[in-house]
Amino acid sequence: MSKKTFVTKELIEEIVKKYPTPFHIYDEKGIRENAQAVKEAFAWNEGFKEYFAVKATPTPYLIQILREYGCGCDCSSMTELMLSKAIGVTGADIMFSSNDTPAEEYEYAAKLGAIINLDDITHIEFLEETIGKLPETMSCRYNPGGVFVMSNGIMDNPGDSKYGFTTEQMFEGFRILKAKGVKNFGIHAFLASNTVTNEYYPILAKQLFEIAVQLEKETGADIKFINLSGGVGIPYQPDQEENDIREIGEGVRKVYEEVLVPAGMGDIALYTEMGRFMMGPYGALVTQAIHEKHTHKEFIGVDACAVNLMRPAMYGSYHHITVLGKEEEACDYKYDITGSLCENNDKFAIDRMLPKIDMGDYIVIHDTGAHGYAMGYNYNGKLRSAELLLKEDGNAELIRRAETPKDYFATFDGLDIYSKLEEEF
Repeated sequence: MSKKTFVTKELIEEIVKKYPTPFHIYDEKGIRENAQAVKEAFAWNEGFKEYFAVKATPTPYLIQILREYGCGCDCSSMTELMLSKAIGVTGADIMFSSNDTPAEEYEYAAKLGAIINLDDITHIEFLEETIGKLPETMSCRYNPGGVFVMSNGIMDNPGDSKYGFTTEQMFEGFRILKAKGVKNFGIHAFLASNTVTNEYYPILAKQLFEIAVQLEKETGADIKFINLSGGVGIPYQPDQEENDIREIGEGVRKVYEEVLVPAGMGDIALYTEMGRFMMGPYGALVTQAIHEKHTHKEFIGVDACAVNLMRPAMYGSYHHITVLGKEEEACDYKYDITGSLCENNDKFAIDRMLPKIDMGDYIVIHDTGAHGYAMGYNYNGKLRSAELLLKEDGNAELIRRAETPKDYFATFDGLDIYSKLEEEF
């Protein structure tokens, strides 16, 4: 099976006249249509808000598109908070979900008026010592432990996770926070990653709704919102069926009416933090075949490497590959698609059946819109690529330039690197 790309060989041939490969490119039309679908899927909940996970794609131009659909920002670090502020996102439009958090980051989040989502019960005292009086609105991250299982066999292991309060700590934490003057409470949980099933959110929601009822009853806390976080995945494999966000929203609605409404808690707002689902399918890494190697295996070397897309090297993750202009040709050649890093795991695909690849062919690596560019790094002195936005009118706009050697050397304060390499810049 194959996946369709949102770019063509002819389009890429035009783009590379101005912006050389490799680069990440994003599909504005797809991003907008998906953001509208998410908004409609949860429109039944008056307080619904999607807090886009900035960590997934920390690119202001793209986040500003999502802002047009009412999205806020889910931040987990100082620079993500700063980026959000820079594009006009402050106050309750920021959810600060962090762990092992430095004091200065809590200080800055509080200064912006962000909703602070605590990861651990010990952070209550730490936060109070850091900022003084606690905010009136606070959230706690819940980890029930054990394993998380669904009917289709997808599972994760919250008991091994470093995140969140235990069940007992949630009750104790809410009592402590209430005694310290917190008036509005939230619950947050992330129990499984990249689920490609419409079951995940409704099952998670039921767990959170049930504990919310118990918490409000036993602690007297006024729970204002429940954050389902992320975990709604995308079909990286071409034979996977994609999630139906409208069916997911309807499944959550049924559980909401089953659990919260009879308990008199039918005014609770729902939040989500779907970085991967919001952006993942609408980005691609475009690279060019520049070498071929015939040894113990058949290798195709491209001008991108793991610094442009870490997931295959780090996790062994599958990303579908299209050879532009050869979409209809038989996939009867077996290749490893490799980058140039001094690491043998620098491979985008291993033993992948593809059409015959010729030098100069442009290759699209799918589903890099989330956790693609964001996970880039500079090993071997490699530089991060440009990011482009394919506008709805068909034109490509540069939204982040490629790094240069000058960027790489810029942090060597006290060394006169520039003058020694002046002719190189």
